Amino acid sequence: GHPTPSIRPRRTPPPRTPPPPANPAPLSLLEPAAPEAPAYVAPADWQGLADAVATCTRCKLCKTRTKTVFGVGPTDAPLLVIGEGPGAEEDARGEPFVGAAGKLLDEMLKSVGRSRSSNVYIANVVKCRPPGNRDPESDEVAACRPFLDRQIELLQPKLILALGRIAAQRLLSSTAPLSKLRGPQHAYGPAHTPVLISYHPAYLLRTPSDKAKSWADLKQVHRFLAKA
Repeated sequence: GHPTPSIRPRRTPPPRTPPPPANPAPLSLLEPAAPEAPAYVAPADWQGLADAVATCTRCKLCKTRTKTVFGVGPTDAPLLVIGEGPGAEEDARGEPFVGAAGKLLDEMLKSVGRSRSSNVYIANVVKCRPPGNRDPESDEVAACRPFLDRQIELLQPKLILALGRIAAQRLLSSTAPLSKLRGPQHAYGPAHTPVLISYHPAYLLRTPSDKAKSWADLKQVHRFLAKA
């Protein structure tokens, strides 16, 4: 007869011992924190909104500000001008565009029959001064966005004019350079508010050779509002 093939017994692997439980991470390290906080809803009236901004602690800029800079102008203005954030003089006085750049802005607006006292509202992407006039960071812009969005909703402007690269990029959620954003008409928010982009007056004080381009932008603003 044939030899019986030897059947090797199958080795059963030793039972795996589960690794010892790691120390659970402290809650502060877990991302995202659960449950997530509901989205902040800004007050839906001007006074409530101004009060909320004045006492705001939604980002770290509250620790270094002197005054919040809510905005200025009539609340039925057809033109909304948006800058990036308050500087030293704005932080001291609580009003946007009050230094040398603000003076230039007032002259520019006057040349097309506009002013903060009669038909222009002026605000910033952030309501508190970034220390040392650095660019506002994305988390600061995000924390302040509900306030600006509510201002736009209450104003219902015919046109938004964003001044400078930072304001333009933050408003349009874009990384494109100012040279690309200038010229075409953009839209912002659920109401698709028309947006035009131009130079920040502080930049024009440093680079007066670009004032001619800025004047062309102002004429575009003027033509748009004349039709609106």
